[in-house]
Amino acid sequence: MKNIELKYGKNTININVPKKNLIGILKPKISHQNICEKLEAKEVARALMNPIESPRISEIAKPGEKAAIMVSDITRPVPSRKLIPGILDELNKAGIEDRDITIIFGMGIHRSHTLDEQKKLVGEKVFNRIKCIDSNKDEYIFIGQSSKGTPLYLCKTIVEADVRICTGNIEYHYFAGFSGGAKAIMPGAANYESIKHNHKLQLQPGVATGKIIGNPVREDIDEIGEILGISFILNVVLNEKKQILKAFAGDYIKAHREGCRYLDSIYGVEIEEKADIVIVSPGGYPKDVNLYQAQKSLDNAKYAIKENGTIILLAECIEGFGSKTFEEWIRAADSPKELVERLKREFKLGGHKGAAIARILLNNGVYIKTSMKKEDIEEIFFEIIDSVQETLNGFIEKSDGNIKILIIPYGGSILPKAY
Repeated sequence: MKNIELKYGKNTININVPKKNLIGILKPKISHQNICEKLEAKEVARALMNPIESPRISEIAKPGEKAAIMVSDITRPVPSRKLIPGILDELNKAGIEDRDITIIFGMGIHRSHTLDEQKKLVGEKVFNRIKCIDSNKDEYIFIGQSSKGTPLYLCKTIVEADVRICTGNIEYHYFAGFSGGAKAIMPGAANYESIKHNHKLQLQPGVATGKIIGNPVREDIDEIGEILGISFILNVVLNEKKQILKAFAGDYIKAHREGCRYLDSIYGVEIEEKADIVIVSPGGYPKDVNLYQAQKSLDNAKYAIKENGTIILLAECIEGFGSKTFEEWIRAADSPKELVERLKREFKLGGHKGAAIARILLNNGVYIKTSMKKEDIEEIFFEIIDSVQETLNGFIEKSDGNIKILIIPYGGSILPKAY
């Protein structure tokens, strides 16, 4: 037996898998040792002092200018409190005073933060020093439209800033290719209509996890960054402990692409064959804070599963569905196929997540270990389970012991790549 520990919320679940059935545990290509905060700070400082294809922030900014820093919201694992101090030092060095700096939490269509959540994200010292706002509490200003027709309604503070800095982490994204870069603006700083139009591009050809070239969603996001004028980015790639492995700073396209290549070299994991059963965890909190977020791990797992195979998802989902529209679409559908067809007729944010899950359900069964109610899980055509181990044992017994099992402990980060 192979004992495997998987994260579930802020806790862990252990399972035992017969070695003869286990065809792989997908992990990053390098072994990640624990990284102390001192080393993380050193890596962030290195990136800020040696930006990619860009001057330093202290050389871009001018005294008296207003600066805005885009920061990810509470559903993302970005260690913003470790990124902001170095940026503030650079802005202060350029002569920009704290009163002329605003931190904007990129909310997209997510719920607003509590003050405690804002404080947690940036750290108490920074929170007490710099004005912090949620993007969805700001006024939206129309600044034009992209070549793909996306209307650009962006929060007033980022539009009116002289220096616009975007932060974030780089990981795989199921229709934007990768997170990070200009994604801090679209969808982070945009209103509902803008995000809806951009996300609707996922229905076009060329959209895929880990794909940039020829991906209409990412192309639109990057063009929007150019139209607005992003001054500088600071993106990081994290290890499975959510610690900073490497930082990428500078030009919003070139620094981002270098970060994507680095991520792919570590988290793009080749598999020799697909499995009958894939057991996947998003990696614990906040990746599994709700079903809306946990869907990303499910989407990555689909690349490792055989047709008509089974995915077992461990996602606590303490906030339930995580999106009102997502929940409404799921409850209104009588079948996965109905969800997919509805999105083609009537694209709506939140509904797009339901359709993404439904596309997986057309080919595979999904079992879930979660804190959500059984009746809610049944609405999305999943099977809820009490014990991952007992469920796995049942599948093994039914197969006469011939089943092939693959484990993905950090499904939000790992992209399986079949030969």
